[in-house]
Amino acid sequence: MKRIFSGVQPSGIPTIGNYVGALKQFVDLQDNYETYYCVVNEHAITVAQDPDTLRENTRRLAALYLALGVDPDKSTIFVQSHVPAHAQAGWIVQCLTPLGELERMTQYKDKAQKQQSVLSGLLAYPALMVADIILYQSDLVPVGDDQKQHMELTRNFVDRFNRRFGNDQHPLLKKPEIFTPKAGGRIMSLQDPTSKMSKSDSNEKGFISLLDTPKKIEKKIKSAVTDSSGEISYDPENKPGVSNLLDIYAAFSTYSVDELVNQYQNQGYGTLKKDLAEAIISVLEPMQVRYEKLLTSDELTDVLEQGAKQASVVANETLAVIERAVGFR
Repeated sequence: MKRIFSGVQPSGIPTIGNYVGALKQFVDLQDNYETYYCVVNEHAITVAQDPDTLRENTRRLAALYLALGVDPDKSTIFVQSHVPAHAQAGWIVQCLTPLGELERMTQYKDKAQKQQSVLSGLLAYPALMVADIILYQSDLVPVGDDQKQHMELTRNFVDRFNRRFGNDQHPLLKKPEIFTPKAGGRIMSLQDPTSKMSKSDSNEKGFISLLDTPKKIEKKIKSAVTDSSGEISYDPENKPGVSNLLDIYAAFSTYSVDELVNQYQNQGYGTLKKDLAEAIISVLEPMQVRYEKLLTSDELTDVLEQGAKQASVVANETLAVIERAVGFR
């Protein structure tokens, strides 16, 4: 079986954008791949964090993995900091990555503009992301559109590393492929459909959290920005609001965007929004029940301890290859 690695930062409760861009894929792919899913808490400290909040958010996110359907019998679920090889490999990758490549990262530029004091880790964290992926010799990495630049950084690093330390017949590291879902790879804000949906949005109406109540979901979808034409068609450039709602609907149902356009052709935005809210609630409500039970049980702790052991076996094997190549062993 081909191998998949992916991870999400524990920087708060994920949105439906995080679900569509990554978490939904975790569940969909685990039956056909060897899967490693990580809570990347080392990435979270590139900005200031309260330690107690970070610990709580890490556990909450791990509980969401399980509640959404990630099965510890099929997938390895673990916390990044519980596997020391990530930090060790991250330093080596950083030392072998040109500064210019890190400075060109769009997410670094965007986040740096919002910080009064920019920490060096904010610039260097894509190197740690590269390490996360290569440690598991990943074949495939499910990411949203906003992470494609980081994936290209990973692929370029693998090419350089193999040319320098390996050869064409025996590459030391596997070059991963990018995977994005067919619909909803990049979910946009409900209030500003030209911007990505974000849990850090100052306008809470712009995003739907995975733990939002059904009533909140209905209100946020009802107030979602559309346009004045009343015509339901998929045109992200000229009708970004409606197109975003169609993308979300396709991701939370078995319908394609084209099928939804035909289905709601003459029904107006109100009907579309009502049915969309129901589709989202039908997915999130059972997940929320399972999540609450996990937070108060020992099951989650046991899963993470076992996951760290399993992940360490694979990560340490690759770390030994990397360290031997650069002269550490």
